[in-house]
Amino acid sequence: MKLSATGRENFYFYIFIMPWLIGFIVFALYPILASLYYSFTEYDIISTPKFVGLANYKELFQDELFYKSIWVTVKYTMISVPLTLLLSLIFAMLINQKIPAQGFFRTAMYFPSMVSGVSMSLLWFWIFNPQIGFFNYILSWFGIQPQLWFLDEKLALWALIIMSFWGMGGGMLIFLAALQGVPASLLEAARLDGAGRWSTFRNVTFPMISPIFLFQLIMAIIESFQVFTPAYVMTQGGPNYSTRFYVFHLYESAFKNFRLGYASAMAWLLLIAVLIITYIIMKTSNRYVYYEGGKES
Repeated sequence: MKLSATGRENFYFYIFIMPWLIGFIVFALYPILASLYYSFTEYDIISTPKFVGLANYKELFQDELFYKSIWVTVKYTMISVPLTLLLSLIFAMLINQKIPAQGFFRTAMYFPSMVSGVSMSLLWFWIFNPQIGFFNYILSWFGIQPQLWFLDEKLALWALIIMSFWGMGGGMLIFLAALQGVPASLLEAARLDGAGRWSTFRNVTFPMISPIFLFQLIMAIIESFQVFTPAYVMTQGGPNYSTRFYVFHLYESAFKNFRLGYASAMAWLLLIAVLIITYIIMKTSNRYVYYEGGKES
């Protein structure tokens, strides 16, 4: 049967998209739907899944480690995300100035964010080493005794928070692009009206980059909810579960205790939490996010 020109275009379209479509169904859609089913079962990989209804979800809310992992993750998010966004914005504003070797500083700030999670974790594990670590060496300049860091329940999470600043180069680069998109005419008009630097930033610069700030905020929160590599490589949950992040607890439930049904229930609760938080942020964003066509409702 001879196809028309439009028919041939549609045919070739589906042929070319087929590899992606198959990959999406096999490696994304099927695992998502399978995890939803497994969350209602008792499944240990070897045995056939046994349907248990809401038993996994009920057990979650009776698990002390579940609540501990939530608290660790929320504490990390509430401290790390605001500080990382603030530092990213500050460095972006500094590098956006006309300074010598501007390209070098941009590259130097962004380069650390390209290092893989495991390599970065091993590097920081050495930096926080109690005996030969660089961080304790710096503290000794101020007469502060060496700290145990990852062996100290009170300091382990703070060490990971400090480590999180290492990857702020990606956010800085996005803020830098946003700052360079602020119309120079608006900044010049603000200066002619006698506005100072802070007033110009608050009334001109930040409103113009606020959509980018919203994007960075949402992405940073989602990433902080999925912290796993540092906790696994460096602390294994930390002393007294002080760095037992939610995803680390999920991983151990699935691949150490072989409770895939229980872990799947945790994964779906995480997805629901992310959706709810993202929805709340988007609904309240019209208070501080400016769009060229007006604020979104």
